[in-house]
Amino acid sequence: MQTLLIFGVSPKQGTGYQIAHLAKQYHPQWRCIVLVRDANFAKQLVNQGIEAHVGDATDCELVKKLCELAGCEATIISTLGGETGNYSAQRVIIDCAEQTGIKQMILVTSLGCGDTWATLSERAKRAFGRAVREKSLAEVWLQTSKLNFLILRPGGLRDGEMTQKAECYYQQEVHGFIYRTDLAKIVIDKIVNQQIDDHAYSVVDPSLKITY
Repeated sequence: MQTLLIFGVSPKQGTGYQIAHLAKQYHPQWRCIVLVRDANFAKQLVNQGIEAHVGDATDCELVKKLCELAGCEATIISTLGGETGNYSAQRVIIDCAEQTGIKQMILVTSLGCGDTWATLSERAKRAFGRAVREKSLAEVWLQTSKLNFLILRPGGLRDGEMTQKAECYYQQEVHGFIYRTDLAKIVIDKIVNQQIDDHAYSVVDPSLKITY
């Protein structure tokens, strides 16, 4: 039985929530463990068959307990982001995973991280460059850990029904958007197909044209 330990699930129903939701929809036998901050939201998730724990991902003791609960064969998924990029929490997660013998992790960051920084416009760098830089730090911490990893750098995230036309690009400059549901589907598919291959991919949906 596959076990997922997911960080970044929130009531806003972002990518982390979509991953947990799709995992239970497509693979009801999978075990999903998530860490959330809101107790009422945790109760809603429990009613959906998701093991929800309340706390903060910077709490090293709590994160380590969750890693032990998930077991060494679990796959960690982190979609933590926000204005700060949450590097401190990402580092705690990666360190605890190593300490408890977990072998693999999927990290969702964003276009502009790592070697794609140069593709960001000056306007984008001013708007959310700090968060991108922190996410880049998390990428490096994961890449230099003992874990097998997969890094996904999605373009602009939007809400909408799955198109199933999103694609992963390796070492190619791309720009664009992606629905959170499609990003979640890619995460699930990568796990099913055992494609956690120590690479970082940009992820966009070339069929999606969004104008402001």
